Amino acid sequence: MKIQLPDKVQTIIETLTAAGYEAYAVGGCIRDCVLGRLPNDWDITTSATPEETKRLFARTFDTGIKHGTVTVLLEKEGFEVTTYRIDGDYEDGRHPKEVTFTASLEEDLRRRDFTMNAMAYNDQTGLVDIFGGIRDMEAGMIRCVGNAEERFTEDALRMLRAVRFSAQLGYRIEDGTKEAIRNLALGLKRISAERIQAELVKLVISEHPDYLRTAYETGITKQILPEFDLCMETPQNNPHHCYNVGEHILHSMPAVEADKVLRLGMLFHDIGKPQTMTVDAEGITHNKGHAEVGEQMTKQILRRLKFDNDTIAAVTKIVRFHDQEVGASPGGVRRAVNRTGEDMFRMLFAVKRADIAAQSAYLREEKLKKLAYIQELYDGICRRQECMSLKDLAVTGRDLIALGMTPGREIGTLLDRLLEIVLEEPERNTRDELLRICAEKNFLP
Repeated sequence: MKIQLPDKVQTIIETLTAAGYEAYAVGGCIRDCVLGRLPNDWDITTSATPEETKRLFARTFDTGIKHGTVTVLLEKEGFEVTTYRIDGDYEDGRHPKEVTFTASLEEDLRRRDFTMNAMAYNDQTGLVDIFGGIRDMEAGMIRCVGNAEERFTEDALRMLRAVRFSAQLGYRIEDGTKEAIRNLALGLKRISAERIQAELVKLVISEHPDYLRTAYETGITKQILPEFDLCMETPQNNPHHCYNVGEHILHSMPAVEADKVLRLGMLFHDIGKPQTMTVDAEGITHNKGHAEVGEQMTKQILRRLKFDNDTIAAVTKIVRFHDQEVGASPGGVRRAVNRTGEDMFRMLFAVKRADIAAQSAYLREEKLKKLAYIQELYDGICRRQECMSLKDLAVTGRDLIALGMTPGREIGTLLDRLLEIVLEEPERNTRDELLRICAEKNFLP
């Protein structure tokens, strides 16, 4: 197999080999090349020690020299070059307590997580695939290098990475590897929230976000997202639904584009249903208030996972408004936009379609027709540039102060009253008309 290495990667490898050392591109970049994908970055492994590598290049800096890694800079672009190594015990579930440099490429590849990530390449030797990475990729399989329990004990995050790679590639996890996850999932408790978050996001925006089901089946979500486990155990005996809450969530996620906020919104949109479920006399389940409860739960979960404030704000708004009823009239649409904000309202069309797609066929066509009609109304409102918020109102607080009102809360109250009028009758949104209304109703001093 011939892999076209970037010129700078080739330069580093050739410099090391010309000095008498071995050097290969290694890991995920080789996996991506085999898959026909463009790697995001290129890692290099070598028999040279960090000090020997540094002597060969004009510009380097110590990235993780304790673990054998230096970064080589070529024209302001950095490439990590790591010495072949054997890892010692992993005391913190992430980093080995100590590493031993080795002259053996095989020993270096042996410490890596999955067979597809344990391949190396240079032009002279070709592809080095000691542990069957190509075989497993051809079979569509995620398999640990060597003993799966050892690999997961070294770094528990590898269990979530296995599911994430499975979701990105559409691969299944090899039975022994999956069983090891079931046995060791509790180890994820030791992993930082930031690392969990990064892998969860990659899974959620993958080709198969519904493979989160595998994380549930292997006990991963019990450790990192126990609220989802409750959803998988909560039935929906209701004409509008054909899945339990968790399966409904899983079916809704692929129905929106692979955008972080949208996919997280679908993951959490019904997270409050287990806490709000009631059963009526006919045995029908209901979840009144689940959006409000889910909004608060989502905020807590996302904070626990160390998401940034912008993501938390956007996702919680999806959860809060995903189930809101929008009046099928121009006034109803304008009021709904005013409640949610214009950016969120646009996003909610995709959210509501995904929600409907993951429900039963009961009234599906009627729901979709109503949603399409509301979108037509909204598009017309936008074309006519009708007022939907205070920023579009034809009068401002300054106008009212100029007419004698005292700055304070009363101005905000008056502007809200004028907005209510304009949301129902947009043609009245002119400065003269709104000031006439104020005079007519004795709103002004």
